[in-house]
Amino acid sequence: MTHLLALDQGTTSSRAIVFDGGGRIVSVAQKELQQIYPQPGWVEHDPAGIWRDQLSVAREALAQAGLGAAEIAAIGITNQRETAVLWERATGRPLHNALVWQDRRTADACAKLKAAGAEAAIREKTGLVLDPYFSATKLAWLLDHVPGARERARRGELAFGTIDSWLAWNLSGGGLHVTDPSNASRTSLFNIHAGDWDDELLALFAIPRALLPRIVRSSALCGETAPDLFGAAIPLGGMAGDQQAALFGQACHDAGMAKNTYGTGCFLLMHTGTQPVDSRNGLITTCAAQTGEAREYALEGSVFIGGAVVQWLRDGLGLIRRAADIEPLAAGVPDAGGVVFVPAFAGLGAPHWNPQVRGTLAGLTRGSTAAHIARAALEAIAFQSAELVEAMAADCGRPLAELRVDGGATANTLLMQFQADLLGVPVVRPRIQETTALGAAYLAGLAAGVWKNREEIAAHWAKERTFTPAAPREAMRARMAEWQRAVRSAIAFAGE
Repeated sequence: MTHLLALDQGTTSSRAIVFDGGGRIVSVAQKELQQIYPQPGWVEHDPAGIWRDQLSVAREALAQAGLGAAEIAAIGITNQRETAVLWERATGRPLHNALVWQDRRTADACAKLKAAGAEAAIREKTGLVLDPYFSATKLAWLLDHVPGARERARRGELAFGTIDSWLAWNLSGGGLHVTDPSNASRTSLFNIHAGDWDDELLALFAIPRALLPRIVRSSALCGETAPDLFGAAIPLGGMAGDQQAALFGQACHDAGMAKNTYGTGCFLLMHTGTQPVDSRNGLITTCAAQTGEAREYALEGSVFIGGAVVQWLRDGLGLIRRAADIEPLAAGVPDAGGVVFVPAFAGLGAPHWNPQVRGTLAGLTRGSTAAHIARAALEAIAFQSAELVEAMAADCGRPLAELRVDGGATANTLLMQFQADLLGVPVVRPRIQETTALGAAYLAGLAAGVWKNREEIAAHWAKERTFTPAAPREAMRARMAEWQRAVRSAIAFAGE
């Protein structure tokens, strides 16, 4: 049994990938996930639909691979992280749509907590800023807006979880209510130093402890699937939030190694070893995937709108028919022609953390074309990521040596070359792009004995292409300064 089944439940799709013992892809199945927007700034998913689709693609991937349950060593789960689900323990029925990590409905609640002076204590215990991005205020909103939920939660009738917990619950037929440190550390309820839920934080957000899942290691045989789902029980061996799973899948196991994932948003993580590093530059401290007794940590910068800006050009403006069309359109001009795009559709994440800012196009003239806007949109993805790299270098006191990249937008060579030029360091694209699912498979395989240790896993990592900086540094610094002026303008407009 050297095959692993990775369940990759993301913001826009539910996927399943079968990997072999060499970390190679055997089969892939995917379904697009419906996005629900009840009103501006609110983003929801249907939890029952997520489970239905995830089970369907898991079965499809196994069928494509020609494998049965008895030939799968373990299942690994990776997931969109801060998305909050509330369900009945007795029936497994969700009480409301899931509130997605992009959802900003609790911005006012966060502002009130800040005004009350709560942010410093939250930062000290959790490594997080006080922002609607994280799960605690989402869960509090559900308890306050679902009739009877708060009282039922106190009686122990309800369960809360991020998507990893929701999938583990359903896979096990309701037998497992678990999460791992990488997901728990995204809730604002988990003390990253103690490695457990924090009573003071639970009181601050008015969250009953009875709602919360048990915390297990990211790589551990914590249970198994209900036998009727796949014809026989399969062990559950791995669990990690998508960005920490990608960090593991990129073999960034040592302090100082970093990766950036270009998906719906962009997420830059640097491993910091077994000691958390406090950020003074707008990043967050988070738990990396935990494979042994010692807790592991990372610095993270989160950009809310990365590849989603390309989707907006396609669906909102109709500038392109397919996402892939943006590269030839943007390549039709030598530069952005002075156009700067700040795609703050869901506020600004790190290092600014301002939920009120909205998208801004600056520098438009009568000569500006669709190609200039497309190029500015691609450059915005790179500019936002470069801000995170600068903050990370300042926090760690050392520059980045290279950046390992993954995610759908890394197929865009124009973007990757501009990112390398902007950073002034090599940008390395791996041979296997599915690093999030691969990380989940590695964690599960490590627990199941498919691989002996992390060194054996790291030996499988291989690069596909390195993008080397080619543009003059002074020119890139000037472009970065131009971007920062546009960001300041967007923030000023939101403030008014």
